Amino acid sequence: MTRGALLEPGPRHAGPPERTVPAPRPAALGVAAILVAFAAAAVWSIVDLRINVASLVDSADNAAAFLSRVFPLDFPPVGDIARMTGQTLAIVVCATALSVVLSFAVALLAARNTTPSPSARWGARALIVIARAVPDLVLAIAFLRMFGLGALAGILALGIHSVGMVGKLYADAIEDTGAGPRDALRAAGATWWQQITGAVVPQAMPSFVATALHRFDINLRTSVVLGYVGVAGIGMELSVAMRTLDYSRGMALALLVVVLCIAVELVSGAARTRLLGRTRSGLAWVRAPRAPRPAAVRLADGRFRVSPPWSAARIRRTLYAAGGITVLAAALVYVDVDFGRAAAGLRDLPATAGLFVPPGTGGMWGELVAELIVTVQIALAATLLGIVLAIPVGCLAARTVSPSPAIATAARVFIVCVRGIPDLVVAIVFIVVTGLGATAGALALAVGAVGLTGKLVADSLEETDVRVQDAVAASGARRGQVFVAATLRQSAPALIAHVFYQLDVNIRSATLLGVVGAGGIGFYLLNATRVLQFDVVTTIVAMIFAVVVAVEAVALWIRKVLA
Repeated sequence: MTRGALLEPGPRHAGPPERTVPAPRPAALGVAAILVAFAAAAVWSIVDLRINVASLVDSADNAAAFLSRVFPLDFPPVGDIARMTGQTLAIVVCATALSVVLSFAVALLAARNTTPSPSARWGARALIVIARAVPDLVLAIAFLRMFGLGALAGILALGIHSVGMVGKLYADAIEDTGAGPRDALRAAGATWWQQITGAVVPQAMPSFVATALHRFDINLRTSVVLGYVGVAGIGMELSVAMRTLDYSRGMALALLVVVLCIAVELVSGAARTRLLGRTRSGLAWVRAPRAPRPAAVRLADGRFRVSPPWSAARIRRTLYAAGGITVLAAALVYVDVDFGRAAAGLRDLPATAGLFVPPGTGGMWGELVAELIVTVQIALAATLLGIVLAIPVGCLAARTVSPSPAIATAARVFIVCVRGIPDLVVAIVFIVVTGLGATAGALALAVGAVGLTGKLVADSLEETDVRVQDAVAASGARRGQVFVAATLRQSAPALIAHVFYQLDVNIRSATLLGVVGAGGIGFYLLNATRVLQFDVVTTIVAMIFAVVVAVEAVALWIRKVLA
């Protein structure tokens, strides 16, 4: 062997391939830090509020005493039940119709493809945020001051507050419409309004109606809370029964509310599914394709007709619309609004608005801050507990994950039943069992979160790409590995968004539940209205608004990072 041979490099042995792990993005690290901070704050809230098994066990005697005072249930006469139910449904129908009208106008300005200018778009978006941030309870208090007890205050409060949700979803639906039909109408010489009615509205109509039905469900549950401040209906009768400790009558009315909410949820859910055109495709439910409608038809005289022909589908839609208008007309007659009183209240609007400004603290700023922290604690604890309970339920309800269709159906029915129970009813039960305070509020919202978050989790899991799961399963992965590696990984961004959405909902709900003694700043809000400290009401609303906007800003940033 020569010296040169000794100096030549020998062949290298092939080793295992190097695994390159991309460095995490700073934004992703920020999201992880926020999630860890959220979990830590939620755990601290649970500990600080003394939510534990021992506390619930200690309340067993209270629960037994409460049940002994509830049964037998004392239902009102059938005539009174019909009257109260009619009042509640009429208020909710009118409020939802008002929100649809206002939201459609605001959405046209807020949608990017229909707004006349960027300034109009941002102004409309600001109105949507404000309507969503101001609690409907506060609106009801203000309108009761203007118009007195009755239905009008509840209609206006629910209708205006609903713009915060309905207006946003309507604007999103308008932005999702295709540009082709509208471009065709524009090329044919159609006016702006003809383009909206002939191209934009027909495409977005299923989403419009489905959103209105969903908001109807929410307004029905919220109307029960407004009964505690004087809005007519079942909620007012329930508040009277609970204030007088007539638990047998109160729980009978609560059961009536639950049955009514579940029935409306089932009917509106079936209608939303039909309107959205969802159909079964394998294990997932997807939107069924719809036949395109002609944008315009040339008439014999050379003009264009933008309305569709009178087909069977159009006749059916017209009958639905006529039925809805008939129901709305009957509701308007039933609520029997005193227009003279309404006109007088509008004349007093400047004086009423002046009661709320400038903001004041009533000499209890420190207490308000402390109770705001308690409200946030209630929301954090309820969100964490609700997620822990909702994820298993959502997994069982998702048809792409559930062990069998029967289990998925049973889980879906359970979710519908839980969603049908108003948070106020659950809070009343926990207040009687565990006593007044934040513990009852957190437990009530945790139960409610099972219905909302469980549904969102199930829908997100079903919307994942089944082909990715099939590919992982074909490689020999077990069912649990497929779930973690494919299903959960795809739905993780949506699940994180659901967590912060639930937190946002719980902050608002914790404020409302305070009116029945479930802890937090809502109790001070109700007391401020009772003693006519409307400047304190403004301060409390501003504090809640600041917290909600902060949570919304964090949620928007996280969604942007994970998109």
